[in-house]
Amino acid sequence: MIKILIVEDEEAIANLIRMNLVKSGYQCEVASDGEEAANAIAERSFDLILLDIMLPKLNGYEVLEYAKTVDVPVIFLTAMGDTAQKVRGLKLGAEDYIAKPFEIAELLARVETVLRRYHKTERKIKILDIEIDTDSRIVVQSGHQVELTNKEYELLLLLVRNKNRALYRETIYENVWGGEYNGTGRTVDLHVQRLKKKLGLEEHIVAIYKVGYRFVL
Repeated sequence: MIKILIVEDEEAIANLIRMNLVKSGYQCEVASDGEEAANAIAERSFDLILLDIMLPKLNGYEVLEYAKTVDVPVIFLTAMGDTAQKVRGLKLGAEDYIAKPFEIAELLARVETVLRRYHKTERKIKILDIEIDTDSRIVVQSGHQVELTNKEYELLLLLVRNKNRALYRETIYENVWGGEYNGTGRTVDLHVQRLKKKLGLEEHIVAIYKVGYRFVL
């Protein structure tokens, strides 16, 4: 199982991150200051570290140096709009950054991207009668391969990894199409309808009024 170290001194934020990562199938450990994080990195193995920059005892940049010695990828947690922190973190070797406050779907997508870059993602996801091979990007349902477009595949993966969680259309569009949603057009809705039809998921991909969609189990 993928193991993630969350280094965050604000208990509410740390608990929120941990709860959602655990729901998505990750194993998590929390450190509330830089010194505790450095000790954890020295004593135990992790696949990824989510690292706040402003920490007691040792700051995030110092903890990053510990992480680099054992080749563990790091995603920095930064204050919204603090460009200097982001640039410094990336230059020092962080893989990515997430600005606080953030949406859970964005957090999960960025975690998945970095883990995939380091070849540490779960290779096969099974849900209902569907099996998703994330290496080959092949989707099999009841033993038969289902042909999906790239966007349909990304949409399915996003919904499955956020099962039972309502996703805003803006979030879906930004994660699947990679641009900013302008609130017009039916791109998301049309792709959801095609995906539901191809996989017979009418009862499981549910529209949420004025919000977006939820994959329901």
